[in-house]
This record gives sequence, C-alpha cells and structure tokens, in this order.
Amino acid sequence: MDRPVSAIIHLLDTIRHLLSRPYLLLVLAPVFWGGNITAGKLAVGHVDPFVLIIGRWAGALLILIPFAWPHVRRDWSRLKPGLPLLAAFGIFGFTGFNVLMYNSSLYTTAVNGAMEQASIPVLVLLGNFILFRVRARPLQILGLVLTILGVIWVATHGHPTRILSLQVNVGDAMILLACVFYAGYSLALRFKPVTHWLSFMTVTAFFALIAALLAQGLIGGGIRDFLSLLPRTTPRGWLLIFYVMVFPSIIAQMFYARGVEKIGANRASIFINLLPIFGTILSILLVGEQFQMYHLVASVLVISGIVLAEISVADLKNPNRQESASHD
Repeated sequence: MDRPVSAIIHLLDTIRHLLSRPYLLLVLAPVFWGGNITAGKLAVGHVDPFVLIIGRWAGALLILIPFAWPHVRRDWSRLKPGLPLLAAFGIFGFTGFNVLMYNSSLYTTAVNGAMEQASIPVLVLLGNFILFRVRARPLQILGLVLTILGVIWVATHGHPTRILSLQVNVGDAMILLACVFYAGYSLALRFKPVTHWLSFMTVTAFFALIAALLAQGLIGGGIRDFLSLLPRTTPRGWLLIFYVMVFPSIIAQMFYARGVEKIGANRASIFINLLPIFGTILSILLVGEQFQMYHLVASVLVISGIVLAEISVADLKNPNRQESASHD
C-alpha cells in the first residue's frame, strides 16, 4: 500500500511543481495546439475527419463536466445572457475551425497547415483596426505585411502569382478560411461573459459538439454514415481521438489559463505565436513531411513579421502598469 500512496504523492508534487512554472506551461500549450494539425494529417486513412471532431468534443465534454459543474452553476447568471455568443464560439471557433482543418489534411500538407495558422494574429490585428479602430504602429504594419506575404508564399507553394488566377490548393484555401473563423472568434472574445475558464470551456464545448453533430448530419453523410464509420476506425485513429480530446482541448487550455493567471494576459499572448513553429516541427518529425525551400522563405517572412509586430506591441506597454490576469 505504501508504494501506490507514495507514487500518488509524487505525482501530485510533480503537478504542483509544473503548475508553478508559467513559462513552461505557456510553451507546452502551443506544442499541444500545434499537434492538432499534425493529428489531422496522421488521421488520414485511420479515422474520418467528422468522427475525429465529434469524438473530440464528446470526450472533452465528458471529462470537463465533473470538474466544471460547480463553476457552471455559480456562473450561470452570467452565462445565460451570453449563450448566443457562446454558441457562435462553439460553432465557428471550435467546430468550424476544426472541420476545415481536419478535412484540409486530405488535400495539403501538415507543414502548410501549421505555417498558415500564422495568419491568425495578423487577421486579429487587422480586425481590431477595422472593427474597433485600434490603431497599428508602423512596425506592426510592416510585420503584418511580411506575415501575409509568408502565408501567401506557403499557400501558393512559392509561386505567389498563382493568387491572381486563384490557383490555390483547396486544402490551403480551407485552412485560410479556418483562420478567418478563428480570428473572428478571437476578436469576439472581448464580449464573452466574465466567468471561470472551466465554465466557458464546458458551455462552448457543448455547443461545439452540437455543431459537429449537425455538420455530420448536413455535410458528413448523416448519423447512419457516422455509425458505420466507427468500426472502421483503427487503433491509431482512436489514439488520435484521445489526443485531440485531451491535449489541445483541455490540457493546453488549462496550461494557458494558468500562465495568464501567473504572468498576465499581455505577456502570455506572445507564446501563441509559437504554434506555427511547433506545428511545423511536429509535422516533419511525426508525419515525415519534407521541409521545402518555399517553407524556408515563408518561415523567414512569418517569423520576421511576428517579431516586428511583438516589438511594436511591447513598446506600447507601460512597464510600470500592473498586469491583471483574466482568470476568475
């Protein structure tokens, strides 16, 4: 009996130690998110994209509910008026984004998918200016232009003139549309109810699951087709379902929320820009994809753009201002 008890105590001490290291948590979160597009590529031939996404949100919801229920009950008075917005988050930010990302894996590489996600912070910057009149500084604009050029370079496989004749791979086009969805979700987060992050995740995951089931019914072949695909899912497919339900959906969110709590939202948000880098590395290591010359050119453009934009944002921050966390 002493050995199991000591093992549990050691595990709890390890978890407490991990949760006290915000920078490690903020690095691991984009690693797990970057693995999402890699999982989509590894899933080809092993699990249907719609089975993957339904399994993801059904499993995540089952895991979240026991931990989140007390917070949902406490936050319900604030959640109820915001249900339409939370439903939109689930439909577009969670399910819409992932339906496009997973199905894009049938047509393009995971490296492209990872690098094209660098367009999300650029689209958020552009959306803030257009919708909320948040003015951009010259370095931010230069960074935006460089990142857009990098994304175009990837999407056209190093031949940007293809954009003029709309000769873009359908998979790359799906990824770019997914990035528009997620950028819209990110912009709308300023209007979300102020609740515990578990309350927010659970209610949004519920709507994501509903949206995934509707997507299966409308464009995925129907529920009967879904049931017929379950026995065809391979052991690798089930492992990938487990990965996307636990790591990108729950653990990465928990790590990021803890990081925000410890060092503040402004400093923590910079780490999201690591997602395309980790996604590219994982795609090369796990999927075995080749890193082409156009990927290298695009990487230089994207990383330069992100660095310039972050330098500009850092200059705007008042170092004497106490940053507050968004955790409730």
